[in-house]
Amino acid sequence: MSLITLNEEKCIKCGMCVKECPTNVIKMADNGPVEINPDACLACGHCVAVCPKEAIDNKKTPLSEQISIKDAPKLSAEEAETFIRSRRSIRSFKDKSVSREDLLKLVDIAHYAPTASNLQGVSFIIVDDKEAIKNAAKTCVNWLENHPVYSKAFSGMINQFNQTGVDTILRDTPSLILAISDKNFFKARENSILSLTYLELFAPSLGLGSCWAGVFECCALSDDSPILELFKVPEGKKITGAVMVGHPKHSFNRLTTRNNLDATFYEK
Repeated sequence: MSLITLNEEKCIKCGMCVKECPTNVIKMADNGPVEINPDACLACGHCVAVCPKEAIDNKKTPLSEQISIKDAPKLSAEEAETFIRSRRSIRSFKDKSVSREDLLKLVDIAHYAPTASNLQGVSFIIVDDKEAIKNAAKTCVNWLENHPVYSKAFSGMINQFNQTGVDTILRDTPSLILAISDKNFFKARENSILSLTYLELFAPSLGLGSCWAGVFECCALSDDSPILELFKVPEGKKITGAVMVGHPKHSFNRLTTRNNLDATFYEK
């Protein structure tokens, strides 16, 4: 079966599908686009999605599975800026669990993030057991204590946890989402960061907040991490990202500033 099928009656030979294909899988012929290098297809779906007449189909990204966005609302530039800038790192969570339905919505959006050459390769472990999360924080602190660099860098957090029980590692989060990937996948970290960033941007629409578990990642992403066994990460896989998710205890009322923009145009 061919990769590409064409409805010649619908095709207007505009050539947009050919121009948008990133790997030159198709070329324009007399009767419309034809495949010339099907093995190079990234399954990105560009050829099908860009067609104004629904004339082309691709068995890797079928037209029947694509959703029209012709009538989808468009954010103004001002609305888009406010949406992006209003994202906050949430470190104070209500003592309230997140529904598994919402957690699945988050990772579903995350898996639509752009990835290098559409390789994707990121899957997720969702932890919503608070005792398991507390155990993970304790395990992380024990690991940090014995690390030649992190034991000094995070000594304040370690001491606070051991002396008072205050968790500044996982912040008493009700949910923890781990990105995982194959150990030998060379774009695992980059793709995971993109995916979890999508998750973070989507979270407020569900009434949720999130925060990267950066200190926890120091332990979780290491080759000898005890977190791998703790959360039953499959053999041959590694943890490539970690984000805390919960209902925000507080709301933010203003957009904050950053350092002055540092950008220049290249001039010959």
